[in-house]
Amino acid sequence: MSAPWAFERDPYLTELSVRVVGTGTDEGRPWAALDDTILYPEGGGQPGDHGHLGDAPVLDVKMVEGVVRHSLAGPVQEGPTVVRLDWRRRFDHMQHHTGQHLLTAVAADRLGWETTAFHLGPEACDIELAASSIDPTALARLEEEVAAEIRAARPVRHRRVAPGELATLSVRSRGLPEGHTGDVRLVEIEGVDLNTCGGTHLRSTSEIEALKLLGTEKLRGGTRLFFVAGGRVRRRLGEHEDRSARLRALLGAPDSGLVEAVETKLGQLAESQKALRDAEEALADARAEALAALPGSIVEAHFEGRDPAFLARVGRRFSSLPATAVAFLTATKDGAGTFLLAAGGSSPAEVRALGAAVAEALGGRGGGSGKLFQGKGSLARRGEALALLGERLRG
Repeated sequence: MSAPWAFERDPYLTELSVRVVGTGTDEGRPWAALDDTILYPEGGGQPGDHGHLGDAPVLDVKMVEGVVRHSLAGPVQEGPTVVRLDWRRRFDHMQHHTGQHLLTAVAADRLGWETTAFHLGPEACDIELAASSIDPTALARLEEEVAAEIRAARPVRHRRVAPGELATLSVRSRGLPEGHTGDVRLVEIEGVDLNTCGGTHLRSTSEIEALKLLGTEKLRGGTRLFFVAGGRVRRRLGEHEDRSARLRALLGAPDSGLVEAVETKLGQLAESQKALRDAEEALADARAEALAALPGSIVEAHFEGRDPAFLARVGRRFSSLPATAVAFLTATKDGAGTFLLAAGGSSPAEVRALGAAVAEALGGRGGGSGKLFQGKGSLARRGEALALLGERLRG
């Protein structure tokens, strides 16, 4: 076909009769080339469109050596068919791409922040600004001035110009694609911006509906500025309202008191967790002292629902006491079995060798040093391990 493509001629087209003129596969996925298309190929920070080619879902669109390749969920035959656009997704992209042009122009012309990159993401979009820091007051001013231009309903137009004419125009551009020749496509927001761009855009800034700045982060000596526009603003607000309603019900506080209510709950939780840790440590010490008071060369205990840290606490306390026994401790939590050997402070037992034998008996593994050896294994064989431990100590 002769340029431009249908997605450029009229970005509001949602269906087009076309002919499949070529097919192939790329990394096992079929693709098709058409004589014309309404589906935009990825480029300039804007993702490729989705839609259908006949009955086959179009999963991605890319420009490869001048050919628009439609990546498909299944193969298609060459010949006449219909291509249909996922309009909701496209319109979202148009709102954000046009919003980016407007945001970039206002940031540069009124605040001196030049845009160096643009990314249109599925949740939020961002531009990278050549500004090492951004004052919150200036950021608020930027949002207000963008809102004013949206309300102004400025027309958005596109056209192609020859390289000679381009040189005579005051055009904002981050540079043409490498190897580009011939006419250059310009997108103009009347009275605000004239930009080189191949993407799809709205007819008026009023169709952006709204643009909300979400925040910033430092990046490569500049600043990344996050934003959402159009339908995403409404969806995001709806999600915030639903979340706030659930929090109000849970915390028994109005919106204005939610943060304070959460801070209070977190403080209470921290105090409760500290009290629980203190109680668990006291329990571990008490169990160790009770084990140390038992007769025999081996003492043993099993703790259901306890983790390796609890076993380690019991073992450390046991080894600090003047006991001559070896303690064989096991625990089960979330279906996982763990064990620990601890030699009493007066025990001459070689715990590393004993621990290795117990780990093998349990079909597990572990390690240790000094008077402690800890590991994991199948506690279904706990009795066998305990018998083996007795034999080794008697030997």
